[in-house]
Amino acid sequence: MPVITFKYQDLKDLGIDMDKDELIDTLPMMSSDIEDFDDEEIKVEFFPNRPDNLSVEGVARSFKGFIGQETGFPDYKVIPSGEEVIVEDDVAEIRPYIAFAKIDNVDFTGDKLKYIMDFQENLHWVIGRDRKKVAIGIHNADVVNAPYKYIATPKDANAFVALEKDTPMTPDEILTEHDKGKDYAHLIEDFDKYPLILDKDDNVLSMPPIINGELTKIKEDTTNIIVDVTGTDERAVNQALNIICSSFAEVGGQIKSMEVKYSDKTIISPDLTPQEMNVHVDTANELIGGTSLTAEDIKELLLKARFDAEILNDNELKAIIPSYRVDILHEVDIVENIAVQYHINDVVAELPDINTVAYENDWFKAESTIREVMVGLGFQEIMSLMLTSEDAHYVKMNQKEKPHVQVARPITIDRTMIRTSLINSLMEFLEDNKHEDLPQKIFEIGDVLYLDDSRENKTVASKKLAALICHSTANFTEIKSVVTIVLSSLGYSMEITDSENETFIAGRVADVTGESSVGTVKGFFGEVSPEVITNFTLEYPVIAFEIEFANK
Repeated sequence: MPVITFKYQDLKDLGIDMDKDELIDTLPMMSSDIEDFDDEEIKVEFFPNRPDNLSVEGVARSFKGFIGQETGFPDYKVIPSGEEVIVEDDVAEIRPYIAFAKIDNVDFTGDKLKYIMDFQENLHWVIGRDRKKVAIGIHNADVVNAPYKYIATPKDANAFVALEKDTPMTPDEILTEHDKGKDYAHLIEDFDKYPLILDKDDNVLSMPPIINGELTKIKEDTTNIIVDVTGTDERAVNQALNIICSSFAEVGGQIKSMEVKYSDKTIISPDLTPQEMNVHVDTANELIGGTSLTAEDIKELLLKARFDAEILNDNELKAIIPSYRVDILHEVDIVENIAVQYHINDVVAELPDINTVAYENDWFKAESTIREVMVGLGFQEIMSLMLTSEDAHYVKMNQKEKPHVQVARPITIDRTMIRTSLINSLMEFLEDNKHEDLPQKIFEIGDVLYLDDSRENKTVASKKLAALICHSTANFTEIKSVVTIVLSSLGYSMEITDSENETFIAGRVADVTGESSVGTVKGFFGEVSPEVITNFTLEYPVIAFEIEFANK
């Protein structure tokens, strides 16, 4: 999940005068988690459904409401700039949507420039799917002139000096030679033309979603900016712009709108019009449980959540939702905010009114037995996330990529898919703990998810056991002995055959199958190849096995 770092002094500068200990105790109450802190700064993790809290200004705004220091709807004034952006039709096939805003009287001194860059990159992940859906550019407004143009340019035309470069490059050269171009070329390289944003004099502001121009680079003395947001999802584009504008407005930035002119329509950007949604008193009390809130109570809590609210009757209120609150999709989302402001810890626990007789799931019984065997062999259990990345799962493990379940909206670059194996998670654990004494013996019992080609890519869940051993003399004989003991202890037969698993050293890897009265197993074991060990920055030999269980 996204983590933001800021200094205690930053919150004081934004009007929150609270000592460190009280702040650390209070922040987790508003759906956040303290990752780390020292005497000067704090690292806070927020759920990805609250991208408006990914800036220190957003945190301060929410926090003021939570402690009752400043409540109600934050009304940000937007005045017309009198400027326009002309969108050419050719760009519609590449990145069809763009939103623009001018913001005057901004402050980038001290750490503020770093904060806004981190904010921008977090939004690229949380809303933009690593720039695929949304890409954001922030520019010095004082070095360019309206009207602006959003065009599709030939690959070898409109050369410009890209950010952190000294000489002009064509768009095609940027994709092949610039570091950012190489990272994000896959987003546009299949098109015949590439998108550019130009000013009246054909100066290049940006080549979305790749890189900004050096001309409009933000510096500490920049005071007036232009924000462009381009993408393939119109709603997400506008949401990202609203969040950024609202954050700047919190610290005195003056938002100015522009006319974005398509061939068939003209829109005013940004549009900070609030959303309205009704919430019911009985629904709130039922979903939260243990409460008997009235309409007046709920209105007060909504104001603390930085909404406005109007009581319609004893059982219904109209909530006025700020444009930066892009997470509100349903009445349930409003009830969640009511619960947070009420304080979750104050909700009285109640036993559900259900009569059932529970019994332990058969798999969990088996899992306990497996755990006892592994612990008895001197292994330590770990529990890792089911989410991983293609790079860690396939590239680093020297495996060919196979069909897998992808995450629709990944929040970090290392959590883009659901795992099909446990081995890479164990390797990552060793990498994080390579400073610990050897030998290291770890195991994991966990779920994986496949896409079954034979069943029209239907997802298939499976249970696996995997283990790693790392020390200076780890070898094939040792891991074969471990697998033999594990399977015999669990009542399975064992048959070994040759394997071509490229995660392991050729000739020092084997496939294994077995069966018992309850089911079958299949898997592999061997010595991990030096290439894979190096990919995880490890220095000692690693041996591993993985077994998949199936019922008869």
